[in-house]
Amino acid sequence: MLTLTSILFGFLVSGLSWNLYRVFSTVPSQDRSLLDKPPLGYQLIWPLVTSYCFYFGSYTSQSFHISADLRLKRGGMQYAISSQQFFAAKIISCVVTLLLGLWALYLLAPSIAAAAVLLAYGGYLYPDLWLREVTKQRQKKIVRALPGYLDIIILSIEAGTNLTGGITHAVQKSPESPLRMELSRVLRDIRSGKKRAESLREMTERVGVRSLTNVVNSMIQSEHSGSSLGTVLRAQSDQLRSNRFLQAEKLAMEAPVKLLGPLVMFIFPTVFIVLGYVILSKAIQANVIKWGPLLWAYSWPG
Repeated sequence: MLTLTSILFGFLVSGLSWNLYRVFSTVPSQDRSLLDKPPLGYQLIWPLVTSYCFYFGSYTSQSFHISADLRLKRGGMQYAISSQQFFAAKIISCVVTLLLGLWALYLLAPSIAAAAVLLAYGGYLYPDLWLREVTKQRQKKIVRALPGYLDIIILSIEAGTNLTGGITHAVQKSPESPLRMELSRVLRDIRSGKKRAESLREMTERVGVRSLTNVVNSMIQSEHSGSSLGTVLRAQSDQLRSNRFLQAEKLAMEAPVKLLGPLVMFIFPTVFIVLGYVILSKAIQANVIKWGPLLWAYSWPG
């Protein structure tokens, strides 16, 4: 009987493995020679992502595609993952979190195993939170690097080149950064025949940073009005640096307020416990406190 059970179990495992192999082997490989490398988390589950996109990608709504494409552009991930792959990661994260939550809660507390649904919902939202954090960090890097790029463009314009030449010099003389990638894309669009103003406006839509939008609007307006572009950009650069210093001062002034939480929740209770133990020890040694359970606890383990 045991041998028959083992044979049936072996057939079951073999059939399951064969079906899984067929599911993954029928998925066509994607040509990623012109695409960026996916993030590490996506690389770990990439076979699952591509399989979901192949079998169920057509069921994703068009509104989600539009919203996800915009968010991926602002996060600099439009050439690494698509909106279908982003949604696939949300579903896979939801399922994996649900299974792990059910397993863990079943082992620890079977009566609250339904709480795994909340964990699954958190897993479904995790890719959104990850993309939001990536976008925020990318936008911070762009705002931090923008005054330096403007200085190079200003020097190039004052030396006699036009705006396109200034952007080219800024891209050539600057280190690798998200803003350098965006300006390189602007130059590629201009070389392909697109108008410079249109390319710059598309860059602001991709990035979604107000300071960069203001700079681009100033560039376009200055060109249309015929005013000095170098003077306008220098004023924008000074304004950006002033805003950066004001933001740093604001964060410095907020630091004491933010420290109140850790002080009240962690540091003050620890200090009170240490001081209370010292005072209690002195009181017990001076025979001021004679309560039996407290004396036993103080002398334990002997």
